[in-house]
Amino acid sequence: MMQVRKGKISGMHIVLYQPEIPANTGNIGRTCVATNTVLHLIEPLGFRLTGKELRRAGMDYWEHLDVRRYMNVAEFLEKNFAANTKAKLWMATTKAQKVYTQADFGSEDFIMFGKESAGIPEELLVDYQDTCIRIPMLDKIRSLNLANSVSIVLYEALRQQNFAGMQVSGELHRLEWGEACAESPI
Repeated sequence: MMQVRKGKISGMHIVLYQPEIPANTGNIGRTCVATNTVLHLIEPLGFRLTGKELRRAGMDYWEHLDVRRYMNVAEFLEKNFAANTKAKLWMATTKAQKVYTQADFGSEDFIMFGKESAGIPEELLVDYQDTCIRIPMLDKIRSLNLANSVSIVLYEALRQQNFAGMQVSGELHRLEWGEACAESPI
């Protein structure tokens, strides 16, 4: 029997600052649909939202995505934080001093990720020092893939909300759990 966690469904927000690779944005869009998360895109984008690469990566989920576009960071901040004093803006960056698991995510918080080639500008990071977070990794690489990074941090935020409103168990299609299969391929 499938189980759904009680509670308010996610009101989380993922923010992509000037994303450059359509496949990353498409994959992130799919993750946002799966988690009822709003996707915010701050321009300029390195692709057209109508591009086939974006549609292919987001597959048939893109039409179900709540996606919002902004001309710049100032417009994004004005539209989302002028009247909303409860939500925090987290900045995911390799330059942060705090690990993402140390963050205390609220159910309506925003998590910003920078463009693939340069991240979030330091001029913006210094204004959010207390909410800058990082994913631990070895120093042999510059950063993780953007879509992977979004998934890691978003799912930690959702875990902290006890996956409220999300399906947390599944069902087999042909068999029942606990049932032995005489013709098992293993």
